[in-house]
Amino acid sequence: MTSVRLPFADRAEAGRVLAERLLPLGLDDPVVLALPRGGVPVGYEIARRLGATALDVLVTRKIGYPPQPELGVGAVAEGGAPVFDGDLMRRLSVREDDLSATVAAERDELDRRVRVYRGERPLPVLAGRAVIVVDDGLATGGTARAALRAVRDRGPARLVLAVPVGAAETVDALRDEADALVVPVAPRSFRAVGNWYEDFAQLTDADVIAWLDRAGVGR
Repeated sequence: MTSVRLPFADRAEAGRVLAERLLPLGLDDPVVLALPRGGVPVGYEIARRLGATALDVLVTRKIGYPPQPELGVGAVAEGGAPVFDGDLMRRLSVREDDLSATVAAERDELDRRVRVYRGERPLPVLAGRAVIVVDDGLATGGTARAALRAVRDRGPARLVLAVPVGAAETVDALRDEADALVVPVAPRSFRAVGNWYEDFAQLTDADVIAWLDRAGVGR
């Protein structure tokens, strides 16, 4: 029986595919911001192919529904305000005030991860520049939305979301959040991000740091 090859061998190949799709946009020395952990090897390949001089991480955290922490009702990105899924919150009868302790805990964890990945180094200057936000896939899109809004608040000249694969309805829902979306694979029947990769190994903080070191991004 012949096996069917999935769209991407691994995150690095996905990054190379995205880079070819991004080239026609003509972005001048863009800042590439990868969402850790999985977006970092994708972003590395994009930055390398586009000749970007700025590659960094943009840390995000999901805000879980307290009785079911795995159920995301929002997300927060560094430097940004929490972004909530209003429809889901209404269905759950939960208010933003009910989540204040959860948001505070996620901000603490976000700050810890920023220190791990970047140390005392600040984010690159984004005002007036083309910025590409990168992840390895879009399921609900909550963290991507929070990331895009946090970047938009910093005044980029152009804001692009580049993701190898995403659920079609999520891609459609995010179109107003960026100036351009580059998502080569957007199936209606999605299931999970890892289903579209031959190798979707879990990454560690050490892996993220190793990719940044490889790119010459010091802490």
